[in-house]
Amino acid sequence: MALLNVILCTKIPPKPYLSLTKPPLSIPHLPSLSFSLCDKPQALIPNKKLVEVFAKTGFLAILSASLFFTDPALAFKGGGPYGSEVTRGQDLTGKDFSGRTLIKQDFKTSILRQANFKGAKLLGASFFDADLTGADLSDADLRSADFSLANVTKANLSNANLEGALATGNTSFRGSNITGADFTDVPLREDQREYLCKFADGVNPTTGNATRDTLLCN
Repeated sequence: MALLNVILCTKIPPKPYLSLTKPPLSIPHLPSLSFSLCDKPQALIPNKKLVEVFAKTGFLAILSASLFFTDPALAFKGGGPYGSEVTRGQDLTGKDFSGRTLIKQDFKTSILRQANFKGAKLLGASFFDADLTGADLSDADLRSADFSLANVTKANLSNANLEGALATGNTSFRGSNITGADFTDVPLREDQREYLCKFADGVNPTTGNATRDTLLCN
């Protein structure tokens, strides 16, 4: 802020008054602008230092506003702490993610038909309401991944590790290859569990757990 002192050119006769001495009010670091209405128009031009102060203040205000109103789409840039691109709500049909480290990556509501995730590290990744029809998830680390409401039909889940993954709602694994997959602590609906047990086979090479045992098949 700048202090603005205006001197009016009115002639007021002096009056007797009591003078009480007070320490002057001092506000450090605030540039002041003083002029008199009796002065010529040139006197209204502020000094260079004051102009610089106002310019810097204006620049900071604009910068703050631009950061506050950032495009919401940028909030998802990276899609996850280890991602390098936006993957939420995208059409990623047939995209190759094989062998990549995509921990906690956000694939919510994305179309991932025939996408290749073979051997990818997808610990904690979100596939909420995503379409994974025909996707290759073989040998993938899918521990704690979220498949809630996802369509995982006709996908390849062979030797995938799904320990602790979420599969609530209408998640469907129909027609998927689950040979050697580990479903330990996956909260499947009873109808889904019964369906998968019809085809469950093999042992997961990473955990050593039999697929049928992890599905609690009879």
